[in-house]
Amino acid sequence: MAYQEVKTTSYGTRVGRSFKGIGTGFLLFFGATALLWWNEGRAVKTDKMLDEAENAYVEMENPNKKDATLDGELVCATAVATTEDSLVDNQYGIGAKAISLQRKVEYYQWVEHSESKSEDKLGGKEVTTTTYNYRKEWVSRPISSDEFKDEAYRSKNFVITTVDAEEQWAENVTFGAYKLNESLIHRISSREDMELAINDDVLSLLNSSSQTAYERFYGVKNTVKEPEQTIVVSDSVKASEDSIQTAMANASNKKDYDYVHQAGNVLYYGRVPGSPEVGDVRVTFEKIVPAKVTIIAEVDGDTFKPFKAGNGKRFQTLVMGKKDAADIFESEHDANSMWLWVFRVIGVMLVIAGLKGILGFIEAILKVVPFIAGIFGWGVGVVCSVIGIVWSLLVIALAWLFYRPVIGITLLVLAGFFIWVFAFKGKDKLKELAAKAKKDN
Repeated sequence: MAYQEVKTTSYGTRVGRSFKGIGTGFLLFFGATALLWWNEGRAVKTDKMLDEAENAYVEMENPNKKDATLDGELVCATAVATTEDSLVDNQYGIGAKAISLQRKVEYYQWVEHSESKSEDKLGGKEVTTTTYNYRKEWVSRPISSDEFKDEAYRSKNFVITTVDAEEQWAENVTFGAYKLNESLIHRISSREDMELAINDDVLSLLNSSSQTAYERFYGVKNTVKEPEQTIVVSDSVKASEDSIQTAMANASNKKDYDYVHQAGNVLYYGRVPGSPEVGDVRVTFEKIVPAKVTIIAEVDGDTFKPFKAGNGKRFQTLVMGKKDAADIFESEHDANSMWLWVFRVIGVMLVIAGLKGILGFIEAILKVVPFIAGIFGWGVGVVCSVIGIVWSLLVIALAWLFYRPVIGITLLVLAGFFIWVFAFKGKDKLKELAAKAKKDN
């Protein structure tokens, strides 16, 4: 059964809080305005930088041979990114010759979820009912249950062990006869499962410590009665769980101890991987392997560095596989346009939220009569939305004039011309039509 908490906020507290919200509203309004202005400039500068880079790059025909004539040139090249570096996970005594080793950790825990509903009462009070539900889930870090609202779920969480998530990257990754810099290396995404081969002695020690932790919390026979629960698992989560369990069951490197299990690229702390209990820990290992990649970057001796455009913006990129420079630049322009609109939408929403925060005190004062406050609040919302959109469009238009004066002025001239045509020529045309109609009659 869900746990509920009811909280009543007095009229005076609500009004006082709304006046405090005025300052926050102004901060949101001006911050959003600055965001809209900055976003237009960012997009313009990025487009100009990409255009400059697209006109400046040359094809590196053979990355397997150094070409001194290309030093300082922006190049597009395709080759296999590979390494001779050996990376080692010292905690588990495993390693591989790879571009990266990555360790992901998940904990099976009780998770508290809340949903609140507020209701205005005559006289200005607000009654907020918060419903708390609890579900077992795989999460990225241990959750303390000591502060759970429902006492029945407090102290229900524990973990058999804690493991730090970790990423290691090779320092020396070659690209034909050249080396990739750190930023380009970290863009390589040829990820594969890393099949484990953990030493039996290590697994035995892990099993012993896991058993001790498990029995300290559950007891030898796990007689602890869990609170009743109803868990709804989405199809995607269930499919992910099923695929992991299937892979573990069919793994050739499978090793099972009572409280530790190795299979495929998964090290599982717990009794039964297919039936997790609170406290179980799942550690997944992956590696990034050599792969063919395409880069656009400036040659710097035997390595690469970002291209610096005339406006100061820098650019370098790496994509997987063999790609044409034209396709890469098209994708970069598309991404720039996407972020332009993302920040525009965010900016407009923040402007509107800021205006609502500034005017919110009026609605709060009227909360004495919820019906009137509701009508007024709806009207304030509409007004703030209209003003917010108009203000945002004005800021964007002014930013266009500032960052793209030629286009902006051209658009204003065209707009003025059309207004003149419709306002004056249109009026003359109407008079002419009216006179003709009168003559015909």
